[in-house]
Amino acid sequence: MFRTVRTTALSALCCTLAGVMLVGCTGTSEEVEAGLNEVEEELDAAAEEVATEGQLFTGTKMLEADGGSVQVSCSGTPAEDRPVIVLMAGMGDGLDTMADLQETLGEDERVCSYDRFGEGESDQPDGPRTVEDAGQTLTSVLDDVAGDQSVVLAGHSLGGLIAARYAPDHQDRVTGLVMLDATSPTMLDDITGVIPESATGEGAEVRAQNIAVFEGENPENITVESDAEIRSAGDIPTEVVQHGVEYLGEIAEYGDELERVWSEGQEQWLEVSGDSRLSTAEESAHHIHVDQPDVAVDAVLSVTDRAAS
Repeated sequence: MFRTVRTTALSALCCTLAGVMLVGCTGTSEEVEAGLNEVEEELDAAAEEVATEGQLFTGTKMLEADGGSVQVSCSGTPAEDRPVIVLMAGMGDGLDTMADLQETLGEDERVCSYDRFGEGESDQPDGPRTVEDAGQTLTSVLDDVAGDQSVVLAGHSLGGLIAARYAPDHQDRVTGLVMLDATSPTMLDDITGVIPESATGEGAEVRAQNIAVFEGENPENITVESDAEIRSAGDIPTEVVQHGVEYLGEIAEYGDELERVWSEGQEQWLEVSGDSRLSTAEESAHHIHVDQPDVAVDAVLSVTDRAAS
C-alpha cells in the first residue's frame, strides 16, 4: 500500500515537472528555474504528506478524531497480507501501559495503540460518553492507522469490552479479537448482585465505587451499562484470556463470589465469535500484558496468524 500511494503521488508531480520543462522550452531561463523550484517544493510536500499517513506513521502523534485530539502510537512495518494490530488499554491506563507489548509485537508486525479521551495525553472528554461514542473514536483511529487494511483488536479490561462491542458492527474491518481480562458484559449487575445494598465495610466501599465508575465518574466520563446480549462478530479468531491470580478474592466476605462472576463473564465473551477460545494466565492478576507479557504476545500472534491465513 505504501509503495502504491507514494508512486501515485510522485508520478503525478513528475508529470507536472515534465510539463513545466516542456513549457519552459519556450520561456526564459528564469521562468524555467522558477518552475523547477516550485515543483521541487511540491514534491517535498507530497513526500512528507505521504510519509505521515496513518499506515506509514511510526512514533507518536496527536490525531484529530471525534471532535478532539487523541494520542496515537504506531510501530512496525505494514504488510498487505497481515492485519494491523491495535492495542486498547483499560480504564485509567494510557497507551504507555501497552508500550512493552507494542515494542515486542512491532518487531515483526504493524501495531498501534491510542489513548481514549480522558486517558494519557488525549483531550479531556467534552461531556458524558458511551461505549458507542468510544467506538466512533476507534473508527477515526482505524481510518488513520490502518486505512483499508483489516485489523486485530487487542483490548485489556474496558478496552476489551469496547473492542467486543465494536467488532460485530465492523466485520468488514475487524478480523480478530484478543480480550485480556476484559470487563464483563454484565459487570455492574454482577457487582450489585454479589454485594447487597446493605453491605458494610470494604464490601460497601467496593460496591459504591464501582457503581460510581460505571455510571460515568471516571477519567473518560464514560457510562458502561450491563448488557447480557453478546452480539456475534461472525467466526473471527478470538482469544479470551482471564487472570489466574485471584485478586478479587482478597475482598472480605464477597471475594470468592466476585471471582466466580468475573469468570462467568469471561465465558460469556466466547459468544462473540464462533472461533473463540478461553485460557487462563495462571501467574497474572488483572494486567495480564504486564504480569505475563509472553501470554499476551502469544495470544495476539495466534489471532493475527489465524486472521491472516
